Amino acid sequence: MKLRNLSIFIVVLLVLDQVLKIWIKTHMCLGESITVIPDWFQLRFIENNGAAFGMHLSFGGEFDWGKILLSLFRIVLIGLLIYYVWYLARKRSGVPKGVFISLAMVVAGAIGNMLDSAFYGLIFSASTPISPAHLGDGYAPFLMGKVVDMFYFPLFRWESIPQWLSFLVDENYYFFGPIFNLADTYISVAVVMLIFHYKFFQD
Repeated sequence: MKLRNLSIFIVVLLVLDQVLKIWIKTHMCLGESITVIPDWFQLRFIENNGAAFGMHLSFGGEFDWGKILLSLFRIVLIGLLIYYVWYLARKRSGVPKGVFISLAMVVAGAIGNMLDSAFYGLIFSASTPISPAHLGDGYAPFLMGKVVDMFYFPLFRWESIPQWLSFLVDENYYFFGPIFNLADTYISVAVVMLIFHYKFFQD
């Protein structure tokens, strides 16, 4: 598969991811929901720090070293992935198109979330429950921005639930599943596709 076509594919995926995130961030208040399909699909605006398991390593200060280390690791990983795609395209023959598409989706997803962390803190004001963000007033330094998530699927609703299980539901007793974004979707779909091509990686 040609590198030019893969590059265009990655750019298109990135544009879709960033356009949706920027629209959500500048048009919705933090925590606001828009019902797309009643009782099944919502756009719910949340942000996360982008660090694994909410890790925060300040070592006595306000600076989140855990997030910085994770961001640097992701940058290295993205570079290695891009090199691997280039290597397969230029040095290997008979690579299934599905492998290229899957790896390109992983690259796009990783870059998409990395852009949030790297630049959103510099170019946007902080999102709040009472007002959308706007351009111009940064809220965090480079690599310290928050990742925008919005896809929420409340698949079923409880009429009542014990207090000790309340963390599983939202304020309307809907199952509180993960909220994710397009970049996460690219990576998840790509992983499934790569599983179907596992024989290629055994050769």
